[in-house]
Amino acid sequence: MTRITKMRLAVLCGAALILTVGCSSLKTPATADVAVSKAALENAAGAGGVEFAPVEMNSAREKMALANKAMADKNYKLAVDLAAQAQADAKLAQGKANSAKAQAAANVLQDDIRVLREELERSRK
Repeated sequence: MTRITKMRLAVLCGAALILTVGCSSLKTPATADVAVSKAALENAAGAGGVEFAPVEMNSAREKMALANKAMADKNYKLAVDLAAQAQADAKLAQGKANSAKAQAAANVLQDDIRVLREELERSRK
């Protein structure tokens, strides 16, 4: 083998190594982002997002499905972007659900206070 052939082979191997590391590093974050977004979607559903924020939950599910399709198509950048959007929608749904539940609890307490005041007024008469 000539010296030039060895240099070309070394450059080719180096380029292949860089491409391999670059492509594998794209897949790992995409996989992690999709998994985190899936967990956020499950948390939102568990918090009552389906009942209290159905639009946001549907949006999150649609984006999650698109992210999974992008992963299958090995379009990792798109998968990361869609997973982030799905996660944001899921967190919004969870926040709306938590807010609605807190408001309902506050309303129940207000009703209880009203009833107690009415009873107190009756007992004073």
